[in-house]
Amino acid sequence: MLARAVLALAAAAQAARAFYLPGVVPHDYRSGDRVELLVNALSSPETAVPYDYYFDAFHFCSPADGPRAQSESLGSILFGDRLFSSAFQLNMLSNTTCQQQCQTTIPANDAKFINAAILDKYMLNWFVDGLPAATKIREETEFYSIIGFPLGQITSEGKPVFNNHFDIFVSYHTENNEKFRVVGVQVSPRSIQSGSNGNDCQQSGAPHLLVLSEDSENHVAFSYSVNWVKSSTPWGTRWDHYLFTTDTKIHWFSVVNSATVVFLLSGMVFMILLRALRRDIARYNEIEAQQEDIQEEFGWKIVHGDVFRAPPFRMFLSVLIGHGAQLALMASVTVAFAALGFLSPSSRGSLTTVMLVFYVLFGSVAGYVSSRFYKLFGGESWRQNVVMSAFLVPGIIFVIFLILNFFLVGARSSGAVPFGTMFAVITLWFLVSAPLCLVGAYFGFKKAKIEVPVRTNQIPRQIPEQPWYLGFLPSVMLGGILPFGAVFIELYFIMSSIWSNRVYYVFGFLMLVFFILALTCSLVSILITYFQLCAENYNWWWRSFFSSASAGVYMFLHGISYYVTRMDTHDAASGTLFFGWTLVMSMLFSILTGTIGFIASFMFVRKIYSAIKVD
Repeated sequence: MLARAVLALAAAAQAARAFYLPGVVPHDYRSGDRVELLVNALSSPETAVPYDYYFDAFHFCSPADGPRAQSESLGSILFGDRLFSSAFQLNMLSNTTCQQQCQTTIPANDAKFINAAILDKYMLNWFVDGLPAATKIREETEFYSIIGFPLGQITSEGKPVFNNHFDIFVSYHTENNEKFRVVGVQVSPRSIQSGSNGNDCQQSGAPHLLVLSEDSENHVAFSYSVNWVKSSTPWGTRWDHYLFTTDTKIHWFSVVNSATVVFLLSGMVFMILLRALRRDIARYNEIEAQQEDIQEEFGWKIVHGDVFRAPPFRMFLSVLIGHGAQLALMASVTVAFAALGFLSPSSRGSLTTVMLVFYVLFGSVAGYVSSRFYKLFGGESWRQNVVMSAFLVPGIIFVIFLILNFFLVGARSSGAVPFGTMFAVITLWFLVSAPLCLVGAYFGFKKAKIEVPVRTNQIPRQIPEQPWYLGFLPSVMLGGILPFGAVFIELYFIMSSIWSNRVYYVFGFLMLVFFILALTCSLVSILITYFQLCAENYNWWWRSFFSSASAGVYMFLHGISYYVTRMDTHDAASGTLFFGWTLVMSMLFSILTGTIGFIASFMFVRKIYSAIKVD
């Protein structure tokens, strides 16, 4: 049944991938209408440093009136999108053959930069009617599209050649031969040695390749051809070729396998805990009911007077729990919106924008949850709690963000966030998120203290010597394996979409995996807490958090493995960016999973101690 349910969800995700964000309507063109081609920043799967299309070293042709920047969403800008108008002239149904665009001279230093970019496999990214230009690849009997196309080619001798001619194939769909819609864009770049009068587009092959000299100036002419191709693909499914993946069956099988294993293991843990707890509670209450009162308490009941003793660093723990609750709610709502199809791949940066907006709006949740647990722990410095809830974790992320942005500025990359965007992020933080956190903390401190079923003794009980496997580090690191295993497959695809310029769209799978993750974190943390209390160790607060939060450590180690095996970067800036953002993701993942495990353990401990009779 589980496998069938997962496959049904996968099929629903596959069917929903053509769903468009409400408000996104098709653009109808008439014959001869101008179809604008926009250019985006150049990117590479082997480096994390993007470059603006009109970066001086590339010498691409610009419009006569200069490139015009296009408005983009906040998330799109943060991810490095920089859209500009172009010098390409596309008119609906008007084919163009060997249109000369411009001629330029590339100095030796710039030629060296371009050759290095070709060797680093930089890709050009264009957009026509919201569709990315792609390279068409044949896989057995099917065609699929890879977003972007190469800046140049590498010959069999290892020499880089520069692409300066572009064969553009635009697919269109029509139902009445009056209105036409763009449903596909393919670009086939070529390298043509330039002459004094431009490019001879008929030339092709090794003798006519454009090899940029790094010792002298290079005369380069740019040209393009436009071919309009009629297609039967309707506008609503035009993204299907872009979202086609060659490893779909492997992806589905891996997710089904992971879900099945985790659900079975979680069910086993759940049954063991139920049977053990039912036996423990019955034995404790039976002993309590005996009149002789000779029996001595044992097991987890014996620490009832210390189990709710305030943990060390209670301020820090309450802040982390509050921020984790904010992340959990943000992730849940975002994944739900994405699974329902409201975050279409045609809207660039929409996922990041929605995540950022929900993160800011749920600042009140961080303040409320943090204040509630801080009050439970007996804390009195409520002003410090509010300030740390609003600024501690976001402040750490912002500092890392600034440092990484300086690396992008030093590399002259277009990925460096502009001052206006930086100001907008700070404004959202200080004028929206922080005040909402204050409001949430106000209501949290006004509510009565969370009730616990047993009183805390004034004198702490001595903790007996613990077995090695119940030591803090062994139990914590073992606890993080299962949560990480639940998201391992999806994590690979998510990292590929971030660093390898792939489109991630299977949000139905992601929603299922997120549910599995929450269930796994809860049960693992409860299991470790139960074993710890049975060993008469009542210091469970921090351990319940770290037992599932350690999944973030495995996530960072997986990032190191991904960097070594999948990325071939040579510059320090790319390595710094990769590990910097991987550290941020791992830290947030740790806070999220740790909070889920902590809250589950807290509810578990309250439940079992309310079920026994204590003097």
